[in-house]
Formats: sequence, C-alpha cells, structure tokens
Amino acid sequence: MLYSSVLVFGSLHVTSLGNGIGLYGGLFHSTSITQTFHLFIFILSGIILQITAFYPRKVWSLEKSSLKELLLSKKNEESTINKKAEQFKIIEYPLILLFIITGASFLVSTSDLVSIFISIELQSYGLYLLSTLYRNSELATTGGLTYFLLGGLSSCFILLGISLLYANSGTTSLDGIYVITGLSDFSINHEYIYSYKSSYINSGLLLISIGFLFKVSAAPFHIWAPNVYDAIPTIVTTFVAIMAKISIFIFLLELVHFTSVSLNNSDYSWTYALLLSSFFSLIIGTIVGLTQYRIKRLFTYSTISHVGFILLALSVNSIESIQGFIFYLMQYSISNLNAFIILLGIGYSLFYLINDSKEYKALADKNNSPIQLVNQLKGYFYINPILALSLAITIFSFAGIPPLLGFFAKLMVLSSALDNGYIFITLIAILASVVSAVYYLNIIKEIFFDVPEHKRNPKININNVAVNTIDNNISLSSYLTITISVLTLIILLFILMPAEGLDMANILSLTLFNI
Repeated sequence: MLYSSVLVFGSLHVTSLGNGIGLYGGLFHSTSITQTFHLFIFILSGIILQITAFYPRKVWSLEKSSLKELLLSKKNEESTINKKAEQFKIIEYPLILLFIITGASFLVSTSDLVSIFISIELQSYGLYLLSTLYRNSELATTGGLTYFLLGGLSSCFILLGISLLYANSGTTSLDGIYVITGLSDFSINHEYIYSYKSSYINSGLLLISIGFLFKVSAAPFHIWAPNVYDAIPTIVTTFVAIMAKISIFIFLLELVHFTSVSLNNSDYSWTYALLLSSFFSLIIGTIVGLTQYRIKRLFTYSTISHVGFILLALSVNSIESIQGFIFYLMQYSISNLNAFIILLGIGYSLFYLINDSKEYKALADKNNSPIQLVNQLKGYFYINPILALSLAITIFSFAGIPPLLGFFAKLMVLSSALDNGYIFITLIAILASVVSAVYYLNIIKEIFFDVPEHKRNPKININNVAVNTIDNNISLSSYLTITISVLTLIILLFILMPAEGLDMANILSLTLFNI
C-alpha cells in the first residue's frame, strides 16, 4: 500500500497539467481528484492492514529488556499469553482486502458503464467474503449472508439502470452520455437538432443511485447496516464501514457534476433523490441513534447521519459545496478510522480484567468483538486515561465541537447549502447535529463520570507471576499507540495548520469546475 501511494504521488503532476488522461478507450480515466483519492485509499488501507499485522499487546519485563537477552534468548510462550488474535489464522485476509482495494480504485477512475458494474461487484464480492471470513462466529456468518443477499438486490438496481442508459443512448461511455445530456437539454427549444428526452437518462441514473445509496447505507436504504456492522468482528467493521464508501462517493461526485447541470432544466433531476436521501439520513441517523446501547450500532447510525451531510454537499453541486464534500469525506474517514482503532485498543487493553455483570456474560462472539455495549466503557478513564481522552476527542469531532476537525467540515457543508438557498434542509442538518450530540455525550458520561465495573482476572498469569503485580507493565503495542496518537493529533490540532487540508479541497473543487 505504501509503495502504491508513492507511485500515485509521483504521477500527480501528470493529471495536474490539464483535465486528466483517459486509458483503455475511456474505460479508465485519471484526474487530480481520482489520483488524490487513490492516494487516500491506499494510505487508509495500509493503516487498517497493520491492525491485523502484529500482536496487539506487549509486556515490559526487566529481565528480558537487555540487548543480550533480546538477541539470544528464545521468546517465552508464556510471555505472549492471550496476545494472539483470530486473524493470524486467516491467511486470505490481506488477499481479499487487496481485491476490495482494487475494485475501489477502479470505481474511482471508471468512465464506462461496463467498468462501473465490474468495479462495484469486485469491491462488493470482497466485502461479502470479508464479512463471513470468521468461520467460528455465527453472528458474522449471519451478518455476512444478510449483506450478500441485500447487496445482490442493490446490484440488480445498478445493472437495470445501466441497461436503461445503454438502451436509450446506444453507448456505454460516460463521456458520450454527458454529451447526450447536454444535447437533450439544448434540444428543448431546438427539436430538429436532437430529439431526445432527458427523462430517459434521469430514470436510469435514478436506479443507479438507488443501488449505490444502498451500498453506502444511506437512508432509507440503511436497514441492513446496523445488523451487519454489529454482527461482524470489529476489525472487519473498521474496513467495511469506511473503505466501501469512499470510492462510491467519489464516483457519484463526477456523475452528479456532469449530469445535474444539464438536466436541472427538465421537469425533475435524479439528484433530487440524493437530496431526499440526505434528509432521511439526517433524521433517521439522529433519532434512531438515541435509542442504541450497542456501541457499533450507535456508530452505524452516526455514520448514517454523516452520510446525510455528505449527500447534502453533493446535491448542492457548487464550488463551495464540493470543497466541503471532499473535506468532509476525508475527515469522516479519518475520525471513523480512529474511533474503531480506539475501540479495538480498548478491547485489547482489558484482557487482564473481567466483567461479572450478567449483561456482559450473555454477549456472543466476545473474542472477535470484545467491546459491544456502551456501558462496557463505564469508568474507562480510570483504567487508561490517555486512550479515554483520545476517544473523547474523536467523539467530540463527530459531534462537530469547535475547534476540532469535524466542526470545520460541518461548517463548510452547512455554509455552502445556505448560500445556495437550501434553507430548510440546512436547518434540519443543524438540528440533527445538535440532537446527535446527546448520544455522543452519553458515551462521554459513561467513560469519565461513572465507576468502572471491571476487576482483575485472578486466572491470568504471565511468566508465573500474578497479573495484579505486573499489570502496569502490560500496554498496547507501538503500532496501535502511534496510529491512535497521530490520528488524534490530526483531529485535535487541525486548527493550528488548517491551510493544507482546506487548500487541497479547494484546488480539487476548482479543477472539477475547470477554474
């Protein structure tokens, strides 16, 4: 992933010279936006891959800390007790991730109806397999099967929309369809030039958008997401909840930009469906999230609410809104990734503690998803203050509390929507952001203001020493702590260096509008 990032970074100057380049007869095109998000996808994938690459915990031992002992002594099996995770037994895991990343990269750069369907199916099939990869988990198998069946239904909508576009336009090239939309708009008053009804293209694009809205779990096509995200292991949820959305949103960005302008003069535009989905996502993601007590289901409804903001920026389709769209998508991905990694870190850090509550003992699949309930975080500040503060910063960013990263993203989206006359849905988005702070603050209350229910596990011994005498020497591995630290500092200290991120989003939006 890092090598791919270097290659993409080295080729940025090629696309920055003009409007980009097309390859393979237009099946694949490369622009500044596609190259930037290729780089973003590869970096995030590398971070997610490292979650499954090393041991999550380490034990500091004085007798093993000398250079001589480090080089000459054999690793004691007892010193790594309870450090192995299930992913070390699944050798197909990185291969399936590479298939998904390949499909995502192709979808970002696709410029043909055929390559659209191939790319989204390559990405989706990998996600179905990834969800059911943990064969020892009945919940993961159930969730993955649900995802597969409903995902197949959404693919039918995409295929039907593609078929209608081809049947009515006679071309599979998106560039050709963009030309036809312009001619059909021009022929409203000049029917002798081109007699084509824009409603045909609107219908096809509407069906395609329904299929893609399902895959990004936008309301009202979100029913599968809470059950699937909660059922599959947390490591898999980290990838499915983030990477599956980036490529689809970037594809929709170019589709909306090159079709909505010419089709807005007709009776209706397919982009109205995105605006309607944004409205439902803001309402449902906020209201239903208030009733959640399972942490991953709560994060799912939080994601649905964020998707509402992203779709709002996409529907406005102005220079300012596209700038907000790009910035919001990036900050959402970073914040969500940090939240899930911290959730994994909390689960790893509690392995020498036990919870005797009946509610916790009744949980299924605790090995793959150790943190499932919000009240499992109760009093965690007294167990690991630094990790608790990192999670609090990330959650405040979700809520849009200044001066964190999420505040600027929401401000940009709401400002652009208000400037373009979307007053009602802007008010809805502001209310949704305020109300959603209730369930975010509930997590903060559990972490900082309640007494922890965990106690030491007397059965765990390391090197024949009781854990209650050496638990201070047990810590998270460096790859987890460094990743969490960097991502948290990006969220926290963005206000000190805002120019780089804002300028990048601004330049990309200007290149899209050829300014």
